Formats: sequence, structure tokens, C-alpha cells
Amino acid sequence: MTTVHGSTIDIPTQDGIADAYLTHPDDGVPHPAVLFYMDAFGLRPHLTKMADRVAAAGYTVLVPNVMYRHGRAPVVELPEFINPAERPEIFQNLRPAMQSLTPEAAMRDAGSYLEWLSASPLTTAGPVGITGYCMGAGLALRTAGTYPDRVAAIAGFHGAYLASEAPESPHLLADRITAEVYFGHADQDSAMPAEQIDRLEEALTAAGVVHRTEVYDGAHHGFTQADTAAYDAGAADRHWKALLDLLGRAL
Repeated sequence: MTTVHGSTIDIPTQDGIADAYLTHPDDGVPHPAVLFYMDAFGLRPHLTKMADRVAAAGYTVLVPNVMYRHGRAPVVELPEFINPAERPEIFQNLRPAMQSLTPEAAMRDAGSYLEWLSASPLTTAGPVGITGYCMGAGLALRTAGTYPDRVAAIAGFHGAYLASEAPESPHLLADRITAEVYFGHADQDSAMPAEQIDRLEEALTAAGVVHRTEVYDGAHHGFTQADTAAYDAGAADRHWKALLDLLGRAL
């Protein structure tokens, strides 16, 4: 396994300073860049371990705290292991930060993250890959549609409300995407029901986007997150293979 170096950094944005986790192979040479969008629970030890695993495969990985406007990570106090009984209170505490992250604000931030990666001596030239989880899957999709020339590949796992009937649903940007796309959905996920999976698939197909959509049987929302009760080891392993295969092809 490649040794990686991880650190906390600050990234200037148009609206302030975003704290972030940066990790990369500890070999002194630049690597392709990956923007890693967090789930709603945010930057925490489990997420940095996931980022380290991507970095060990040969990438420079940036995990911004997308809720930085409400404080540095962790934005709210989190237990070491998140049980179903604790989720409602955690989400209630997170709701103001989540609701204030409008599509416009999120995409201003995305531009800053992409600029930082482009300027970093730790990254190679060229477009980036993006992976996102839960709310991060929507941010990945939206970023690929907003900055099509700067994104080569996106992956999203147990994404939430990716193809709703809302006027700002991220799937409406499908016709602007030039990246290769992969989505791994949980079939036990009320935040991404079958009709939205179908709507997303139809939008990507109509736009001519190179993509693959898979539904993970028996998996629940959050299946990649080992510090939650939703974790599914088999589905998480499947996600790792799909993600690293995509990045290997595209970057």
C-alpha cells in the first residue's frame, strides 16, 4: 500500500475560508486530482480514511468542509458511531448549515476548490475526478454540469434527491456534462426512490453522457459509511471497485 500524507488546510473562497483535508501519495511528485465531496455528517475520521484510500491509489485528494460557513469541521458534535436513534437529532442540528448551502453558493465554492487543485504543485495538469456521497453526490453532479471543461469523471454513491421535480434539481444539468459518470444507488433509499433513479438515467441518456448507473440490492442510504449503522461491507467493496476503475480510466 502506498504511503500517503494527510493534512488540514484552508482554502480561500469568495465567501470565506473553507477548511479541508488534503491527502496524497508521500512520494514528492504530482498526481491527478480528485475532489471528494462529503456526506452530510461531514469531515471526520472515517471520511479522511476513505480519502486516504483514494490517495493510496495514486491521487491527490481534496475533501472540503462544504459547510464551512457554519464553522470548522466537525460542524456539529458527532458520536464515534452513528446509530439510527441518533440520526434525527444530528440532522436537526445540521439542517441550518445544509439549507444555507444553496446551489449558487455551492458552485461558487466548487470553482474555488477546482482553482486550488489546478494551482497546486501536488496535482498534474488536466481535468479532475470527483466522488461524492449522500448530499455530495448531488454536488458532484452539479459541479460536472457547471464546470464541464474541468471535470473528467464523477462518481456518486447513495446520492439524495438527484432527480427530483424541484426547479434546481441537479439532473437538469445533464446536458452540460462532458465527464464520464457512475452512480451507485441503494435500493433501500427513500432519498433516491426508483422514479428518481429512472429520471436521472433518462436525463443522462438523452444528453449523450457516457455513464453507468447501478442499484445495489439490499443496500441502505449511507452504505459506504463504516461509522454508521447503514454500513454494508459488500456494497462498500463494490463501490471501491467502481470508483477506482472509473478514476483509472478517466484520469
